[in-house]
Amino acid sequence: MSDEVRAAVITVSDRSAAGEREDAGGPLAVAALQEAEFACGDQRIVPDGEDSVEAALREAIGAGSRLVVTTGGTGVGPRDLTPEGTRRVLDRELPGIAEELRRIGAAALPAGMLSRGLSGVSAGALIVNLPGSPSAVREGMPVILSVARHVVSQIDGGGHRSDGEHA
Repeated sequence: MSDEVRAAVITVSDRSAAGEREDAGGPLAVAALQEAEFACGDQRIVPDGEDSVEAALREAIGAGSRLVVTTGGTGVGPRDLTPEGTRRVLDRELPGIAEELRRIGAAALPAGMLSRGLSGVSAGALIVNLPGSPSAVREGMPVILSVARHVVSQIDGGGHRSDGEHA
């Protein structure tokens, strides 16, 4: 596997998509991916909703992204439908990643346990939903980065090593 892995960030927010609020979380995710040497351009902003999330995920994967991070739309509000749109795309869920993100989110702020974000694989890519707040993105990106290359290697048929590193 080449060291460079293509990644994409999708911000899901009605207000940011309409230009009513600046997206603060998406740029943090992009910066973390670029710092970790993933090939990642600027985030894409889409409105809330199952259809918009599904379409954006399929487009990112179709363009060659092997890691797609979404920010926003994981809460309990009526328009928070990022998990539903993501579920339409996933081939297999990886619940441990989402569980860890909720665990660290709840440790920082009790409302962190309310995130309904998913994680899993689809068509050769790892997809992870993060809440949209800058603090959730800052706390969550290290979790994603700790396993992303290993997951991509596994998707590609890479082996396991006893030290936990991918072969």
